[in-house]
Formats: sequence, C-alpha cells, structure tokens
Amino acid sequence: MNRFRAGWLATLALLGVLLTACSTAYAPTPLPTPTSSAAATTATSPTSAAPPVTCDNATTSYAALSPLPAAASVGGRLGEIAKRGYLVAGVSSDSLLLGSRNPLTGAIEGFDIDIVRELARAIFGDPGKVKFTVITAAQRIPVLQDRSVDVVARNMTMTCARWQQIAFSSEYYHAGQKVLVRKGSTAAKLEDLAGQSVCAPNGTSSMTTLAKYPNVKAVGSDTHTGCLVLFQQGQVAAITGDDTVLAGLAAQDPYAVVPTSAPITAEPYGLGFNKDDVDFVKYANGVLEQLRTSGRWKAIYDTWLAGPLGPAPAPPAAVYGR
Repeated sequence: MNRFRAGWLATLALLGVLLTACSTAYAPTPLPTPTSSAAATTATSPTSAAPPVTCDNATTSYAALSPLPAAASVGGRLGEIAKRGYLVAGVSSDSLLLGSRNPLTGAIEGFDIDIVRELARAIFGDPGKVKFTVITAAQRIPVLQDRSVDVVARNMTMTCARWQQIAFSSEYYHAGQKVLVRKGSTAAKLEDLAGQSVCAPNGTSSMTTLAKYPNVKAVGSDTHTGCLVLFQQGQVAAITGDDTVLAGLAAQDPYAVVPTSAPITAEPYGLGFNKDDVDFVKYANGVLEQLRTSGRWKAIYDTWLAGPLGPAPAPPAAVYGR
C-alpha cells in the first residue's frame, strides 16, 4: 500500500509538471491593441507623408489599349508576366463580398477577386492563372513598390497622394464611406459618435477621414476584421469604412447595422500597379473597358453586391488623360 501510494504521488507530481509546462507553452492569443489617438494611428498610413498633391482628378488614368494586343507583345512588366505564366495579385482574404476566403473550399472569392481574374483571363485565356498574395490595407503600396506583387485588387481608393507613389487603373467601382453601429443605436454618421471610439484599418483613406473628427476617438487595426473583433468585444462603438466593406461586416454580425445615411466621402476604387508599369496599366484599362461594355461588370456586381447594396448602378466611366 505504501509503495502504491508513493507511486501515485509521483504520478501526480509528474502530471503537475506537465500541466505547468503546457500552460507556459500555450499563452493566450494576443488581441489587436488599439491606439489611443487619431494622431498615433494615422502616423502609420503610407499616405500621411506623401509629397504635395499635384493632380486635379485622382480617377484620371492612362488611355486604354484598344483593341487589346497579345500580352507578350506589350513588353515590360506585362511581357514578364506573360512569360512567367501567371499573375501575382495582392488581395484581402477577410473582406467578405470583396475578397475573403471561403471556409468550405478554401478559395479566396469576391468582387475584387473576380475583377483580377478577368485580367488574368485577358492575359492568359484562363482566369485561374492568378497567384493570390494576402495583404493588409497598409501593405498595398509597399508590395507594389518592392514588386512583391504585379497588381493590387484590394478595394483601394484612388487619391492624388497615392498617385505619387503608385499607378492606378481607371475606376472600376465607386464606393462611399459610412459607419457600422449596433442595432438600436441612434448614431447614423461620424458626427453622431462624439466622445466614442470608432475603428478603421491603418493605412486607409477611411482612417484619414476619421482623423478629421477630433471629437471621435480613432482606433486603428490591421484589418476590418480586426475592427469587427473590437466592435464585438465592446471596445469600440462603431466601425467606419467603405459601404462595400461594412456590408460584408454586417453580414457576419446579426447585431450590427449600416445606417442608410448618405456617404461622407467618395471612394473610387482602382487596381494598383507599380508606378513604372504604364503599359501594363493601359492594358488593364482595356480589359476594364471590355467588362463595362460586355455586361460582365454587372454580372460580377450581381453575384457579390446586389444583395446587400441593391441593383447594380452603371459601371464607373473611365477618365483618361494622364
């Protein structure tokens, strides 16, 4: 009996050591740490230190190639891509409706994803010849500048300041900034949230706009999904962003709603390119022209956005002259 009791105590001691080791090895997953002020948050924005704005219209792009030539004959970056055999695109994987990973198939899908697939279809005759690289909003410009990707299709607003760092296609979607709040809230716009915390992703035009409301406490996150986590934890009262993005967030939270108030900004989306890839931009603009006139743009809209945002508007008209 004593020998059994001694063995039993030794076993308990060993279990205690193992449990202690396990509890030490698996620390709780850290949650996003919000910044305490708009100034601290916007300091991370890649556009905050941009040179002075010199363009008159940020939606003005390079004239489209029409008819579209064979991609390999264009040369430059596009010629390299054609030779490589696939396109590398920087996208979101957590922006439901625009670019998010399907939990059943593992595929990334959405409005932005279908637009970039059409670019691949034009280049290779196959919409599947795309390698998707998941990036945050703040990484959109750096990955183009260091050529980690060929194109960014991640609901990126065209601005004059960004034009000084990268190049854009013609506008392929026109969004507007709104707020997402809890059901029952009387807040319908940023002015209604004075004294409360509002989240927006770092490195976005949404955060730049949020910083213009000094009575609202700006909280930054790497992604809109990070903002949704903070919202669901009660750490922020609202999220601000493009109506397209907020529609996807609201679809994931039955207690969230996007008020029907008018947008506070205009957010024209363009595909992002390295600043030197002018011929590639012209080619992409030719592809977008085809999507507008063939009805394919409307079909993509109806697939992803018609449910939450209503019937398809006319595709944004291209503006050339750069």
